[in-house]
Amino acid sequence: MIQKSFYNVVKGRFLVSDDAIKNWRFIIFLSVLALIMIASSHSADKKVHRIAQLHNEVKELKSEYVDVRMKLMQTKLESRIIRAMESRGLKPSETPPQIIRITSAKD
Repeated sequence: MIQKSFYNVVKGRFLVSDDAIKNWRFIIFLSVLALIMIASSHSADKKVHRIAQLHNEVKELKSEYVDVRMKLMQTKLESRIIRAMESRGLKPSETPPQIIRITSAKD
């Protein structure tokens, strides 16, 4: 009996027998489920690749930020500013600035 039903499946008789409609519905249902699973898997793979790409982009931008910040800190150094202004004829004052305080007289 098992051998006979196995041969019927292998030969495809379950697709053309009297109750084949029930079998076809099940086959179509399984096919739709398989297509949904494949589409879901492709979508997940795309998201994983996009996340990896964005992660690399963030690393690159962080590196660029550190580099620009370092250049800014070097540019803001007093010695660099003095050298840059000397070429324009400006130099630091020899005497320190005086503080001017304004006090208002209360009536």
